[in-house]
Amino acid sequence: MIIGVPKEVKNHEYRVAAAPSGVRSLVRDGHEVVVQQSAGEDSGISDEEYLAAGAAIRPTAEEVFAEAEMIVKVKEPLPQEYPLLREDQVLFTYLHLAPAPDLTKALLERKIVGIAYETVQLENGSLPLLTPMSEVAGKLSVQIGTHWLQKENGGSGVLLGGVPGTSPANVTVVGGGVVGTNAAKIALGMGASVTILDINLDRLRYLADVLTGRLTVLASNEYNLETAVANADLVIGALLVPGARAPRVVTKSMIANMRKGSVIVDVAIDQGGCVEGAYPTTLEDPVIDMDGVTLACVANLPGCVARTSTFALTNATFPYLSKLANLGFKKALTADPALFKGLNVLKGRLVCQAVAEGVGMDYDACSVADLED
Repeated sequence: MIIGVPKEVKNHEYRVAAAPSGVRSLVRDGHEVVVQQSAGEDSGISDEEYLAAGAAIRPTAEEVFAEAEMIVKVKEPLPQEYPLLREDQVLFTYLHLAPAPDLTKALLERKIVGIAYETVQLENGSLPLLTPMSEVAGKLSVQIGTHWLQKENGGSGVLLGGVPGTSPANVTVVGGGVVGTNAAKIALGMGASVTILDINLDRLRYLADVLTGRLTVLASNEYNLETAVANADLVIGALLVPGARAPRVVTKSMIANMRKGSVIVDVAIDQGGCVEGAYPTTLEDPVIDMDGVTLACVANLPGCVARTSTFALTNATFPYLSKLANLGFKKALTADPALFKGLNVLKGRLVCQAVAEGVGMDYDACSVADLED
């Protein structure tokens, strides 16, 4: 198989979808890998490293897309990339289609095979290709939040951990999954008072056992959420429904009750955001002022720490990429139930129910038998 690795074009996206180690393994298995020139430079990976691993370097994305039978990316295609996709081509990347009807329509029209990192799901419910970036985003969210809490950046001037004789900041984490857990770890480590809300009481019991510091765990309901958000200096939005649009549980009325200069970091923005009125922002224009509260909604947050993120991501994606290359997408999806759940679009069919509900389109159920020759 010919695997193509284009340079990412999303605003301030510095990650790359394949590391030299993965390229070497693919080439040893008899595949060809074509990498766009300078695709890895923002992650500290040179073209020479890819060449040494056995890849071929192509000057343009057009050449990479034209040659490759499978395209592996980090982020979803942008409009300038739509025409480069062709019928039957496999696309393996983060797609986040649920809040993106235009992208969904484009992929259906191009009749590609779209496999989304974020909906690959193991039997235990975990999301192995989302987990490493959720870990990064959770830790980064507190770092971003403390930046915007500084007075010169429009914040309330609260130090997360305080000092003796002063109160620490109140941090509210909405969602106790991977993002929320990592955000809480960092905030607690900095000395903040942290409240985590989740609908899963067993998860809250687990977090209460494993996290130390000024921690409160609360069942997530409207009353508790209103109170926790109103008291917060920093809110981390960390909700996730696999493949689906995130529920908007932090409302404008809740935000109106927050102290001016408080900060919200909506990490769920890739899936539409869990804050009412939130929309994706960029590192060039990262925040929204909402009633005197700063709302940070950068969609590709892990790209800020591209080298760490690239290697963390490719560690997780490579076994699946290798399986797709070695077996072909049909046999790979048939053999691996977790990977099969990653299938979102199939040659003009929308086959992920959560995405269909999110974009308001017809769902076309697909079974493993549909893939068998």
